[in-house]
Amino acid sequence: MTKYLLAALVGALSLACIGTPGIARDTGPVTNLPLPRFVSMKASEGNARRGPSLTHRIDWVFKQRDMPLQITAEHGHWRRVEDREGQGGWVHYSLLSGVRTVIVEKDMLSLHMRPDVETPVTAALEAGVIARLGKCDLEWCQLKSGGYRGWAPKSRLWGVKPDEVRD
Repeated sequence: MTKYLLAALVGALSLACIGTPGIARDTGPVTNLPLPRFVSMKASEGNARRGPSLTHRIDWVFKQRDMPLQITAEHGHWRRVEDREGQGGWVHYSLLSGVRTVIVEKDMLSLHMRPDVETPVTAALEAGVIARLGKCDLEWCQLKSGGYRGWAPKSRLWGVKPDEVRD
């Protein structure tokens, strides 16, 4: 009897997930990873093309290694990406890395020893600085840049979702 109850429950959950936002529709058809998601540039230069092949025209060239990008679509070995200003196109997956980085959006952003404004400041980062992303709670993220490490408010960063928590 328990076996039948379990089978019915699994079937009901499967039906409930069909067409539910965030279940199957928000994952990439190639990698089955969430869409959109953040990655970074592995290469120091990468062409963003109008479509997912080498025959498509180059619309944009990314020239910053470690720049955070957001993947919005997948097709074969190609990923459609955007930077924080919405610029982008289709990039070959070999130019991208799963290493997470962020861009500082507030000039002279203070890095604190702990996720608390009352703790000592370890460094201040200029707007546009790219930092390696570490742990994040609902309001703060740990960053590493230029040999400095500290915590900054998540709302001052591009490259991490507002509700994202990282261990």
